[in-house]
Amino acid sequence: MKLNNEEINRYSRHLTLPEVGMAGQLELKESSVLMIGAGGLGSPLGMYLGAVGVGKIGLVDFDVVDHTNLHRQIAHTTSDEGRPKVESLRDTILGGNPNIEVEIHNIRLERDNVLELFKQYDIIADGSDNFETRYLINDAAYFSKKPLVSASIFRFQGQITIFSPETGGPCYRCLYSEPPPAALVPNWAVAGVLGVLPGVVGLIQATEVIKLILDGGAPLIGRLLLYDAMKMNFKEVRVRKDPECVLCGDNPSVTELIDYKAFCDVPLPGAEVPEEIDEAAYELSPQEFKDAMDQDPSAVLVDVRESFEWDICKIDGAQLLPLSSFEPASSGLDPEDSIYLYCYKGKRSMLALKELKKAGFKKLKNLSGGIDLWAEEVDSDMPQYWVEGGQTCPPYLLIKSWKFIQLNADSSTNFSTMSCVWCGGVSGRNLRFYRGQSRWYGITGNRLPNA
Repeated sequence: MKLNNEEINRYSRHLTLPEVGMAGQLELKESSVLMIGAGGLGSPLGMYLGAVGVGKIGLVDFDVVDHTNLHRQIAHTTSDEGRPKVESLRDTILGGNPNIEVEIHNIRLERDNVLELFKQYDIIADGSDNFETRYLINDAAYFSKKPLVSASIFRFQGQITIFSPETGGPCYRCLYSEPPPAALVPNWAVAGVLGVLPGVVGLIQATEVIKLILDGGAPLIGRLLLYDAMKMNFKEVRVRKDPECVLCGDNPSVTELIDYKAFCDVPLPGAEVPEEIDEAAYELSPQEFKDAMDQDPSAVLVDVRESFEWDICKIDGAQLLPLSSFEPASSGLDPEDSIYLYCYKGKRSMLALKELKKAGFKKLKNLSGGIDLWAEEVDSDMPQYWVEGGQTCPPYLLIKSWKFIQLNADSSTNFSTMSCVWCGGVSGRNLRFYRGQSRWYGITGNRLPNA
């Protein structure tokens, strides 16, 4: 394989680098990278891998471009709305460098297709946004003996590392042996993300992929790089291979791909099972909801969204009682009144309805489709926004293998000197996980109760 004259001119600034040169540029041209995700991280990652001349890039994503993506997913434009992201990103990459090959896989990554797909590429780059997919990718990369360049973002923070057990490094399970309970998984859409954050993190991810191809520098194997955009600092945490890891340890128990949905659908230990009710009996369409309130003199309208959602739009006459801190006993609501509840899509308000029903409230109604559908069918002048519905929960202390103990409000023990290894958000508050002496701690703010 050789470079043609156009490529020699295109990559001339690479060719003059002794660390790259002609041999390195040919390595890039002969290499192949499979990217999981064609959104925030995938945009800068794909654009730069294409620009530097990676010969074959695979794109995996089953989503389409949405208007709310555009503040951070810079490979897509307004005219791409509604298009598959893999098609939009492919066109952007090839528009920058037509000398390379871009294959698109407009599919959901599953255990029945992942191994065959991974066989076709040298390096896997993970930019997925959920635990189920991350565990699947990690295990498949391990079984395929492919290095995994992993990056993630949340709000103002990001992290990047390389999982490469074949070279003595850890895998994802060495760092996170088990997924968190489903109720504690942050709702990414509600929590938000700074638009420029995936640009910074995606570029670092691209840099690590290029270093692996060139076999140069010090790759992030066994090192977790943490980035905080608000503080504008980087921190590094050493991550060692766990000899007790169920996948890559001395006595592995995971020897094939598993049911990752079931694996990640973990309830909180000791959590009460919600009462099963006929939800349809309590739901009203937007117009039915409005008509019922207009005819009910004891109607009390309750909004259980978060305050930042309330600031965007609200239904006139509502009172705000966020689900994240919702307690029927202290809500000030009268069990004799008719309580009409709503949230964004109707999921959180149904949870609040069940709590009120358990507390003895009888006259309860829920807005089906939430305020989002209300804006479409009742109040067309109301501004609309986009979030994904999800449960919220109080802060918890996390001790090894995701065992949770609820924090006290008057906690006084300071663990601020520990190394942060994962960041998330619960109920609109930052939740940081720290590891020290083989123990995990979930921290809101800087202080904890004695553990």
